[in-house]
Amino acid sequence: MGRTLALLTSGFMLGWSRIAAAEVHVVEMLNRGPDGENMVFSPAVTYAQPGDTVRFVSTDKGHNSETIDGAIPEGAEGWQTRLNQDVEVTIDETGIYAFKCTPHFGVGMVGLIVSGDSTANIEAVRAARYVGRADQRMTSLIDEVAQDS
Repeated sequence: MGRTLALLTSGFMLGWSRIAAAEVHVVEMLNRGPDGENMVFSPAVTYAQPGDTVRFVSTDKGHNSETIDGAIPEGAEGWQTRLNQDVEVTIDETGIYAFKCTPHFGVGMVGLIVSGDSTANIEAVRAARYVGRADQRMTSLIDEVAQDS
């Protein structure tokens, strides 16, 4: 009985430490970024670990966050928020998650979350469909992630 209780207690503590260790990363949805660029997520690239939360904050109105089809890790759940809605997304899988602001996708409002040390799906993210200025901006973000890995 004592050993069982000790195992249960240590299992609980291990689980609790994982929850306590998870980080919250804030990504602002902005009309103008810190560098003067229009319609951006700030930061444009977020590095997280599985279990971490990314909080999208509608700092400026008229934005949302939505994953890009074919540009998230296999087995991961995508998300789509309403305009002007703050939302928290828990990152469950390792790999790269590409996301956009739906109304400003064509003007390049895109971003990436890199989860864990894996960029295994980088070619799938690169091959996804991007419109207008999003293609140029996403290429730049993917190149930045590739250099960091």
